[in-house]
Amino acid sequence: MTPPLNRRDFLAQATAASAALAASGSALGATRAKAALPSGPTAKVTLGKSGVQVSLVGMGTGSVGSGQSSKQTKLGVKGFTKVVRHALDHGVNFFDVADQYGSHVYLREALKGVPRDQYVIQTKTHATDAVTTRDHLDRYRLELGVDYIDIVLLHCMTKDGWTKDHTGAMEYLSQAKDEKLIRAHGTSNHGMDPLRHSSKTPFVEVNLARINPQGLIMDDKKPDEVASVLEEMHAAGKGVIGMKILGEGRITKPEEKDESLRYVLGLGSVDSFIIGFENTDQIDDVLKRTADAIAFLKG
Repeated sequence: MTPPLNRRDFLAQATAASAALAASGSALGATRAKAALPSGPTAKVTLGKSGVQVSLVGMGTGSVGSGQSSKQTKLGVKGFTKVVRHALDHGVNFFDVADQYGSHVYLREALKGVPRDQYVIQTKTHATDAVTTRDHLDRYRLELGVDYIDIVLLHCMTKDGWTKDHTGAMEYLSQAKDEKLIRAHGTSNHGMDPLRHSSKTPFVEVNLARINPQGLIMDDKKPDEVASVLEEMHAAGKGVIGMKILGEGRITKPEEKDESLRYVLGLGSVDSFIIGFENTDQIDDVLKRTADAIAFLKG
């Protein structure tokens, strides 16, 4: 696992990626080496140097999520649980939640009775200072019914140089990792400048990034621009998790779904990705299409 970051050096920046790597951005759409492709949609993959292993396909719980609500929580506890259990029964062990979505308690209920080592939880905080971050983490663990959380992200970084405003939060999350309250920390971003900043920030062990070949609801409408930064992150040993793979439900045509899955899997820089499943049929469809995409790329 990546050694804990010295809390006195939080604002230290990693060196820029090499010129050769930057120049390779135009070729990022090429298929990655066949041997590097996961064996299937629920194969366990490691998120960079974090050491955290998750299923290739994960479940998101924040489709159109805001104000403590999302399409998933609107299913109600029973409906939410049905989807989560179906995902788990079919090999999906990675669940993305957030305070903003109001999905913590729903996931707690859905996973009741499941051994803690059989699932991975990723959540997020908007806190900027250490005290608020500590309070959030205590509350999140209570709401989720767990002693530790696998991944905690600083939610929705929108500024270049976001580290200046989040030093306290970064410091506490590093301490929480030392105390084994979390296993890894990182960011989600909205905008190319904060995404680039995350790629150069040692604190970011895991990054949640929006990526699809149509440029829908992404940090840049040019997918290759985003992909080039994700390649830098991956090369630096950061775990890269994709989201908006199906454009938050806007990519609906079968051939376009397949194209998006092939594109993301072919990049070689996206370790895992989450889909905001709303019913069991969607899970079955995406798992099958992901398996087909892997087979296609392996030739």
